[in-house]
Amino acid sequence: MPKRNNEHLSIKDALKEFVETNRLEKGLNKVNAAEAWAKLMGNGVNNYTTSVKLERETLYIQLNSSVLREELSYGKQKIIDMLNEELGKEIIKKLVLR
Repeated sequence: MPKRNNEHLSIKDALKEFVETNRLEKGLNKVNAAEAWAKLMGNGVNNYTTSVKLERETLYIQLNSSVLREELSYGKQKIIDMLNEELGKEIIKKLVLR
């Protein structure tokens, strides 16, 4: 039986405790990274993006345009910084464009 807190918690704190207790943070990071990519890159890049995966600290992006892949490769560190800023913490350390 889970422990019961008699003190009042905000919903934010209750959800945070639930996520930590059930070890759901990695899964949420994966979803949040994919959403951040879609938001920051816009429709132009998203039309050519076929897959976004976060494994450990590496974000794998599958693109179906070699020209776009080459263009994005010049600004990898800037993209990593923008994504981490959007996520609010340093989750992504490496970006692999395929």
